Amino acid sequence: MPTTSTLLAFALASVALLLIPGPAVLYILNRSVSDGRRIGLAAVGGLELGNAVHALAAALGLSAVLATSAIAFNAVKWVGVAYLLFTGARILRHPPKVVSEQASGHTASKAFRQGIVVNVFNPKVALFFLSFLPQFLDPTRGQATLQALILGLMFVLIGCVTDSSYSLVASSLRTVLLRGKGLPFVQRYVAGTVFIGLGLVAAATGQAGTSR
Repeated sequence: MPTTSTLLAFALASVALLLIPGPAVLYILNRSVSDGRRIGLAAVGGLELGNAVHALAAALGLSAVLATSAIAFNAVKWVGVAYLLFTGARILRHPPKVVSEQASGHTASKAFRQGIVVNVFNPKVALFFLSFLPQFLDPTRGQATLQALILGLMFVLIGCVTDSSYSLVASSLRTVLLRGKGLPFVQRYVAGTVFIGLGLVAAATGQAGTSR
């Protein structure tokens, strides 16, 4: 079991990392502004479940396999890249549906599923857990797998708070944006660009210990 000081240090480091806007935050903001609070929070749920998968994988050693096996790494990477690029291109090709304060262009289940995919098929998340968690493991404090699982779940819980905060703030601005002409642009071009950007970032992620 990690010490109290270790848990506090890990919590503070996690907050700092999670507050830095990245691909997941961009996805949350896009869904929250375009489709409202409920859809934005559904996207958060999917993203955090994706983080939980990586936390469990790190605890069981799967992240080490992804970092050392080119076959496993590339299999995960290119499935994710293909999905993200396909989704982005499809969004850019089609005009967005008319959105009102009562009708959402995305369902909660779809936003939830996309959130899972965004994080599960992102090798950078696995490599983050691989490089970040070991710094807080202490062999003298018991089984490393249990320590890693506790810290990973703590990261997920903190992520729920920070990401939900992003969603709540963004969705609170939705009514103002719906009255303007910028929302269709956000729904189509920003959303499509975000997904394609996620795909390109995943494609550019190199295997640990190799050139990038």
